Amino acid sequence: MPNDPSFSTLTHQHIFDEGNLAGEKGTRLVMLITLLMMVVEIAAGWWFNSMALLADGWHMSSHALAIGLSAVAYAAARRFARDPRFAFGTWKIEILAGFASAIFLVGVAAMMVGASIERLFSPAPIHYQEAIAVAVVGLLVNIVCALILNSAHDHGHVHHGHGHHHGHDHPHDHAAHHHGHDHPQVHSGHHQGHDLNLRSAYLHVVADAATSVLAILALLGGMFQGWNWLDPVMGLVGAILVARWAYGLIIDTTRVLLDREMDHPVVEEIRQAINDDPALDAPRLIDLHVWRVGRNKFAVILGLVTDNPAVTPVAVRQLLGQHEELAHISVEINRSREFLATTLGPDTASWGQQV
Repeated sequence: MPNDPSFSTLTHQHIFDEGNLAGEKGTRLVMLITLLMMVVEIAAGWWFNSMALLADGWHMSSHALAIGLSAVAYAAARRFARDPRFAFGTWKIEILAGFASAIFLVGVAAMMVGASIERLFSPAPIHYQEAIAVAVVGLLVNIVCALILNSAHDHGHVHHGHGHHHGHDHPHDHAAHHHGHDHPQVHSGHHQGHDLNLRSAYLHVVADAATSVLAILALLGGMFQGWNWLDPVMGLVGAILVARWAYGLIIDTTRVLLDREMDHPVVEEIRQAINDDPALDAPRLIDLHVWRVGRNKFAVILGLVTDNPAVTPVAVRQLLGQHEELAHISVEINRSREFLATTLGPDTASWGQQV
């Protein structure tokens, strides 16, 4: 009965990633600093009648919006972490924010291209000293923000929680599940294992810092050498850099959002573990699905066909449980006769006895 106390051992919460509290605090602080700088630049631009200040202020507003989106995503993922409507947790809220932030970066690159091309064909007088001062202040602010976010990355933690085990007995020994202890193990060289939400905020800060550096170089060249064309050219160079960073972030976030990670090394490790374990006697792997449910955590659904009575959901679960990045494991065991009967029809049941 569902109200039987014994069923309490089968209930659990699908919280595979406890979030990044340091990242949430860091992005919130950086958002406030960026907003303050934005207001100061817009107010100063209006007061001193400087289009350079006004343009840079409104440019910072796009970064403030994107970084604020990262901060909101952290808070939302934490707030709804125990909401049962999320089948595999709320971690992908952070990934969705990272994707949206990457789109903002594309927009920033497009605006930089438009402004640079317009400046190339319609040169305007540049107030070099004022513009350099604004660029230097903006660069210093971005350096501080980058240090804050880098510190948040270094102090980010992975929650060590208690695991949950449960299984269900069906005619085909279907759907045995495992929730392992969380450990910060991940394959090196895969950006998807990092905090993509924090990375998106960091890229906005770095992009703004890079454009400030390029602007300072261009303005110095124009002021001392008369190279007025250098300012829009540096703008185009900055746009290309920002676009490349945005493209990389879009690729990494969409890979997670679309569950397109069947080429991850952990998938091959699962196949090898199943095929190479002598106790399982090489069962036929007929179904395998692996997808990410946390920065360093994956869920697995697999189906096997075997007549070896030693191959049980519990045995497979224990075998795969050695891979700490597997946080949720579902196993279906099919016997040859039953598998043929259910897939090819009841007339093949007698043939299944000979397999």
